Amino acid sequence: MVNLPFAAGLGLDGLGFLAQLVALRSLPLYVVQAALAGALAVTAVTGALLLGMRLGRAEWLGVAGVCCGLAVLGATAGAEGHRQPGGGFHWALLAAAAALGVAGGAAWRLRGPVRAALLGLLCGFGFGLVGLAVRVLPAVELPQVAPLLRDPALYALVGGGAVAFLFLTEAVRGGSVTTATAGMVLGETGVPAVLGVLLLGDGTRQGMVPLAVAGFAVAVAGALALARFGEVGGVEPSR
Repeated sequence: MVNLPFAAGLGLDGLGFLAQLVALRSLPLYVVQAALAGALAVTAVTGALLLGMRLGRAEWLGVAGVCCGLAVLGATAGAEGHRQPGGGFHWALLAAAAALGVAGGAAWRLRGPVRAALLGLLCGFGFGLVGLAVRVLPAVELPQVAPLLRDPALYALVGGGAVAFLFLTEAVRGGSVTTATAGMVLGETGVPAVLGVLLLGDGTRQGMVPLAVAGFAVAVAGALALARFGEVGGVEPSR
C-alpha cells in the first residue's frame, strides 16, 4: 500500500470510477459499458510503449476495432434513457447481487479453464449490475441523502462491485487471464446493454440503430481480441 506506483494505480482506479458514475448518469448504458471494456486497448498500447510488449497483428486490429467501434457509438448514441422501471426492479438488482454471490461460491469450487471463464463472466455481470444500479438511483443533494440510503439499488451497487472485484481477482490468480478477461468483457457489455435499451429507454439517434449495433459489436470484439491484457502481470511478450 505504500508502493508509489501501486498507490497511484489505485488513485487512478478511483478517479476512473467517479468518471464512470458521471458517464452512467448522462450516456446510454451500452456506450459506457463498451467504453469500459475498451480500456483494454489503453492497457495494450501502454504495455507496448512502457513495458516493451510486442503486439501482434491481431492485437493491433483489436486496438483499431475498439477505437473505431467507440467512435461509431459516440457518433450514433442518443441521450440517456429516462425510463424508470419501478421499485421492484431496485429489489431485483439487490437479489441479483445475492445470486451472483451464490453462483460465484459454486464456481469457486471448480478447476481449470471453466472456473476462470465462469468467475470472469460472473465478474462481468457484477460490473454490469453496478452500471444498472447507478442508472436507477435517485438524484439527491447533500445533506439530504436519506432517499439514497433507503434504496436497495445502492446496496446492489456495493454488493455487485464487491463480488465483481473478488471474482476477477480470483479468476486471474488461479486461472487463465485471457479466459477470465474474455468472460468479464462479455458479461459487462451484453446483458447490461440489452437491459438498458429494454428497461431504461436507452436509444440511438434517429435511424442509426444498425450503425450503433455494428459499432458496439466491433468495440466488444476488439476488446475480446485484447483479453490477454486484462492483467499486465500475466502477459508475456509476443514473439
